[in-house]
Amino acid sequence: MFLAFQFQSPGPIIFEVGSLALRWYGLLIASAVLIGVSLSQYLAKRRGVNPELVGDLIIWLVIAAIPSARIYYVLFEWQQYSQHPEDILAIWRGGIAIHGAIIGGTIATIIFSRINKVSVWQLLDLVAPSLILGQAIGRWGNFFNSEAFGRPTDVPWKLFIPPANRPLGYLNYDYFHPTFLYESIWNLGVFFLLLSLFFWGLTNSDRLKVGTLTFVYMIAYSVGRFWIEALRTDSLMFGPLRIAQIVSLIAISMGTVGLIWLYVFKRSLPDIVKSYQ
Repeated sequence: MFLAFQFQSPGPIIFEVGSLALRWYGLLIASAVLIGVSLSQYLAKRRGVNPELVGDLIIWLVIAAIPSARIYYVLFEWQQYSQHPEDILAIWRGGIAIHGAIIGGTIATIIFSRINKVSVWQLLDLVAPSLILGQAIGRWGNFFNSEAFGRPTDVPWKLFIPPANRPLGYLNYDYFHPTFLYESIWNLGVFFLLLSLFFWGLTNSDRLKVGTLTFVYMIAYSVGRFWIEALRTDSLMFGPLRIAQIVSLIAISMGTVGLIWLYVFKRSLPDIVKSYQ
């Protein structure tokens, strides 16, 4: 007999002291960053890259990614924020977009690589496993905030959403697809795939070419995001199109072209330096 259950957020706040509050969303993001730093530095050691260099890069990524993720989200939800501009900086309430963070982080990595004269693809490969693991952790922030959920459903693993968090048109529905959970599980699978490829590349005589992990990340994450996005009720939109699905298709195409370039045409990627470390 199949045991049914439901998810229900205990609320976004862990505890409050006066006007100060510790929120799950912030705690999860901070935890993801700390775990990501440790993991990327460990992978850097295994690849013979200075781990302190990766630690410095992570600082750049945090500084660039979080504001970029917020700006990206606000731009596509400008109709809402134009009426309440005081909420633009209220990032602790949620409302950041991972694609914005990736764009900002990539730009920061390119600048960092140019300044330090190191391979941008090497650095992206070292960050990719940490990034997807951070995404798996961060998705639980959506759970605690009762946001980023899917369409109404009655599946055994349904998610209860409080009436105040339900979008217009769904006020009479109690249970929704826990898309945060779907994406978190998918991202964990991508994480283990990237780690497996990384360590296979260390031991196999035909080592993975630099840039491979980055392109596999782009394809694997985007495939999952594309179909999960179709379930959501709160997608960022550009007219009738879901922005995340458009970006996912672009990322899948770019990743596929990158792998073909590396393994079919057997060409090196354009880079900041001529030779990889």
